[in-house]
Amino acid sequence: MIDIRAIRESEDEVRQRLGDRGQEVNWDRVRELDATRRDLVTRVEERRHRRKTLLGEIGIQKRAGSPDNPEILREVEELADQIKHDEAGITPTEDELNDLLLQIPNIPHETVPVGVDETSNIECRRWGTVPELTFSPEPHVELGESLDILDFKRAARMAGSRFVVYKGDGARLERALINFMLDLHTQQHGYTEVIPPYLVNRAGMTGTGQLPKFEHDLFHIPSDDLFLIPTAEVSITNIHREEILGESALPLRYVANTPCFRREAGSYGKDTRGLIRQHQFNKVELVSFTKPEESYDELERLLTDVETVLQQLGLHYRVATLCSGDMGFAAAKTYDVEVWMPAQGVFREISSCSNFEAFQARRARIKFRPADGKTEFVHTLNGSGLAIGRTVVAILETFQQEDGSVLIPEVLKPYMGGLDKIEKH
Repeated sequence: MIDIRAIRESEDEVRQRLGDRGQEVNWDRVRELDATRRDLVTRVEERRHRRKTLLGEIGIQKRAGSPDNPEILREVEELADQIKHDEAGITPTEDELNDLLLQIPNIPHETVPVGVDETSNIECRRWGTVPELTFSPEPHVELGESLDILDFKRAARMAGSRFVVYKGDGARLERALINFMLDLHTQQHGYTEVIPPYLVNRAGMTGTGQLPKFEHDLFHIPSDDLFLIPTAEVSITNIHREEILGESALPLRYVANTPCFRREAGSYGKDTRGLIRQHQFNKVELVSFTKPEESYDELERLLTDVETVLQQLGLHYRVATLCSGDMGFAAAKTYDVEVWMPAQGVFREISSCSNFEAFQARRARIKFRPADGKTEFVHTLNGSGLAIGRTVVAILETFQQEDGSVLIPEVLKPYMGGLDKIEKH
């Protein structure tokens, strides 16, 4: 949630920086509600002060033995009624204003390129080279099925489309990737591992920006009003909801592996085959809490940690800065890391690294207390470190051999019991 003071003091600048992201906002109503709320609060404070003054005068008169002044008593009663009336108007006004503010996306950082869609994203760099295969690469679906490590048909019978059963060395590869990434991030990159809940309440989803705007894309359990997490970012960020952190504790860095659940309601017809867009998938997630002045350095650090995973796996990738129209709702700046998929002949997103600045912290009320004692909102960041299913796709397609086998990246061999390759049995 953006600060109402930014709208109040610099609405034109806010709207200009939001661009198309702010088209659906009812700015007139936001201004009206903000003015009404401020007017009500001011009147209540003034009347409380006036009533307190009058009650003080009544007390002085009583101690002096003077009779009650009917006019003063009448004004005290009128002020009490007026205060009660104005206070009753504050809550619904605040609720409506907050509902509108919750639907306003974050303001893009000044370094974010302006654009409507991915065509305006700016490529930053590439690492590695396109794998030189001497044969026509097989897509991961057919490759996984021929190796008997991925079973989409049986998963569809039990749960419908966009699910998979990992089998044998496929399940082992998934587990190896998870353990490799967790070990790398905890032992070399300094993150604290957590295992958070996979179900969160409505306040938690609102805090990180999934609600109210994206409820249609979440799996919801109405009887308990709980949601299956679409990413561990939700659970991890809410670890410190409604807390005031000590300045010396920052930055805080967490890593978690969790299943993620997404309805993919807006992706009908997109990536319907294979592991690219599943309703359930594993992901290793990185989340940081920092002081505001350090958050953009932290974003670069986070991105480096993500890139290290791909470099150690030997996967060709590129990094792009997302334009304003392609960023997520809560992000102030985002880097996408896209891995090369040989059978598809394209780069596909495997991680997004974002700085949310104070947007999530303001919604979740996460603050820290600096040396001067005046609390401030922390800045939150997150990045996929990495999406496991898409990493499996990249490994299968990149390291496949002409005989249909798949070589295991060197760093994964200890996690695969020394196995050199996955082959048909």
